[in-house]
Amino acid sequence: MSEAGTGDLNSRVVIVGAGHAGGSAAAFLRQYGHVGPIVLIGDEPLLPYQRPPLSKAWLKGEADADSLQLKPSAWYEEAGVSLRLGGVAVSINRGAKTVTLASGEVIAYDYLILATGARARALPLPGADLAGVLALRTAADAEALKGALGPGKRLAVVGGGYVGLEAAASAMALGGHATILEREPRVLARVACETLSTFFQDYHGARGVTFVLDAKVAGFDGQDGHVTGVRLTDGSVIACDVALVGVGAIPNEELARDAGLDCTNGVVVDLEARTADPFVFAIGDLTHRPLPTYERQFRLESVPNALEQAKQAAAAIAGRPMPPHEIPWFWSDQYDLKLQIAGLPFDADRQVVRGDVAAARFAVFHLKGDLVQAVEAVNAPPEFMAGKQLIARRTPVDIARLMDPAISMKDVAA
Repeated sequence: MSEAGTGDLNSRVVIVGAGHAGGSAAAFLRQYGHVGPIVLIGDEPLLPYQRPPLSKAWLKGEADADSLQLKPSAWYEEAGVSLRLGGVAVSINRGAKTVTLASGEVIAYDYLILATGARARALPLPGADLAGVLALRTAADAEALKGALGPGKRLAVVGGGYVGLEAAASAMALGGHATILEREPRVLARVACETLSTFFQDYHGARGVTFVLDAKVAGFDGQDGHVTGVRLTDGSVIACDVALVGVGAIPNEELARDAGLDCTNGVVVDLEARTADPFVFAIGDLTHRPLPTYERQFRLESVPNALEQAKQAAAAIAGRPMPPHEIPWFWSDQYDLKLQIAGLPFDADRQVVRGDVAAARFAVFHLKGDLVQAVEAVNAPPEFMAGKQLIARRTPVDIARLMDPAISMKDVAA
């Protein structure tokens, strides 16, 4: 085979992880002209599928595994992608360039792409192993939660992050009730500004969601092996039929670390999604990656990040020019709200609110001097799109014009 990075279109590529990142990497390799063997290993029995709808459309019965597939089942055979669904990779031998599965099968590679994602952070508390104490990372998780929701059903969500809020909105839409338990003084404390936190808490509260803030969970109560409540350190108990734990995610970096690859809250990669081993790439939620706009490394959890790095790895293997660097972006759908976020508020020293918070149509711009670092836009697509451009271009913005809703965002960005 050719030297690393010169683009051997006949090389054998093994992808460990068949989520959004891994499935997309296989598709991009074929799109970029790679004709060599591709082996896609996934520990779930399902073909690669979209994950964001799990907390929304799936729970409400509007989507299933078939409708969320990244590619139809026939595509994999037509594209010559060999599947190992339900296969768990247990070790990598970088010297021999092989991956060993739990079944004992040893698969050789010329290039390896690690896309093992992240797993829900568990709470090591009494009762955490009760039936009905769930996480929400996979289709199986979503199906279990869906079966526990419905009219009159009580959902307790431990952790006031985006997934928890989305699940709460879905529970309410199905005629149930949701209580959010958040250890911080506000929801979304680690991922959103206070203006956005207050808005979402008020919006959910107006639709019947209950919030318990500064909540310290001591454990889970149960009866006959099934959860019946979440017990707090003050002795109070939040009764529930199902409990969803959403307190963050841990990158599945063990396979990479055991293979001697550098890991720091994720597998460390460069702008080609390549690890220190030139024949091993890592993509998606798994990676600790460069963010050139912010001059630092960071771990992102988003579909756009998974797609960007899938393109990077596929382009590097196929010998194609690197795709343009993208500004990180994220979204969340709750009720009739569409939240779109561009950028990250690193080093921001000022916030500017544009629009009408009370009317649920506004954006919060995070600025470092007169440079936009990030924007959080609720039902405000023009602010999101223009904000994303301003972040990418690194051009100063006239703050007075930015604050004036009578001036279009197109003119502000110009």
